[in-house]
Amino acid sequence: MSEGMSTVENKALVRDYYEQVVSTGDLTHIEDYVSPEYTEVHRGVRHAVGLDGAREHILGVRQTYPDLELTVDLQVAEGEWVVSLVKMKGTHRGEWLGIRPTQRMIETTAVNVDRVVAGRIVEHGGAANLLEPLLEIGAIQAVGSG
Repeated sequence: MSEGMSTVENKALVRDYYEQVVSTGDLTHIEDYVSPEYTEVHRGVRHAVGLDGAREHILGVRQTYPDLELTVDLQVAEGEWVVSLVKMKGTHRGEWLGIRPTQRMIETTAVNVDRVVAGRIVEHGGAANLLEPLLEIGAIQAVGSG
């Protein structure tokens, strides 16, 4: 892959990463998608986690949701940046935020922001709708609905 990948190529790389790697748990070719300089951004704080951190993140999520499926519904790209609207679906089969497995199916959406440099994802951040799955597994309940 060349230094000057187009936004179309960047979107395809990110889509394939979510749908072929994260969604399957097959980490065999993760280095084809993720840079050794991979950084995750949480609450504005940058964490340089590299390839090992990317692997651990995927394995951790898949321990909780072993049948996790990600589908990219929409992407917008400008320069090195790709924004993806992602649908996530999976069964809560492992502990999550201290909550024991409920065996309930969750479905939610996230907006992911990835930066692609030289044909690899070097930075990842975004926001997921966690309210829906927390309601679906019964971790929180709406007050005053009874």
